[in-house]
Amino acid sequence: MELHQLKGFVKAAETLNFSEAAKSLCVNQSSFSQYIKQLEYELGANLFERNSHEVTLTEAGEELLPYAKKVVVDLENCKNRMNDLKEMKCGTLNIGVTHSFSMATTETVLEFKKKNPNVRVNIYYRTMEDLMVMLLEREVDFVLSYRPIDCPRQIESHMLFEDCLSAVVRADHPLAKKKSVTIQEMAQYPMVLPAKGLQARSVLDKMVLVKDVDLDVRIEVNLVSPLMRLVREGNLISVLSHSALECERGLVSVPINDPMSVMEGSYNVLKGTYIKASVREFVKLLCDNPKIQSRLLSGL
Repeated sequence: MELHQLKGFVKAAETLNFSEAAKSLCVNQSSFSQYIKQLEYELGANLFERNSHEVTLTEAGEELLPYAKKVVVDLENCKNRMNDLKEMKCGTLNIGVTHSFSMATTETVLEFKKKNPNVRVNIYYRTMEDLMVMLLEREVDFVLSYRPIDCPRQIESHMLFEDCLSAVVRADHPLAKKKSVTIQEMAQYPMVLPAKGLQARSVLDKMVLVKDVDLDVRIEVNLVSPLMRLVREGNLISVLSHSALECERGLVSVPINDPMSVMEGSYNVLKGTYIKASVREFVKLLCDNPKIQSRLLSGL
């Protein structure tokens, strides 16, 4: 049973005239008659009673008609839906985001919604580890994060910009005036660090292991906002990406002087999967965002 046969059957049932039905479908009457005969053969039942005066539906034809109509209508709806998705007149975009991308993501979402008001956007803020699991389980379409240190083989990362790990201190801290700091210098002060599992902490732990340095860690926090509050109110040092410090008053980001501190901001997708038009559009808008552009221009 093929789609053109069902379309022909529906048209013939509506017109009860094979010549008229064939003409409306832009096929000759001989071919059209073959469509109907083949369909009847495959179903093992006559669908029409034909004589020299009229064409009428048989009981089998009456039974088939609502199902055939539904198939034809569903196909048209599907084609229209696919066209709408390509033109982003509908659909859903699921984005996984780590904290460092929050500011640029918010601005890009607003710009995206202006251009594509009928696309629903769902944003999930999680740790990178959790987001990668969500991506593997197809709960999000893509993830904005730093390139994972140990990236699952099913995921591919595309770099957006380079960033660096930085010491985060209060403006009146002794390290605030320095252009860069070393791990050894930071080890002289009490610290509040992001909890294990967060990307900045993973990069820092790798650096500390290689340098064989003991840090004076007083507090660990798994959320960035309270961590920054502890830096501000407790005059402690923390370590975050440079991007994480956007719009934080009273705090200073001092780059860590070490090649291992370089981090790649990226968008991550599943290998070998279809990339939605909405994903491509969002990433394009993100790359045009001034905050991302400034990273590209400054080399951070």
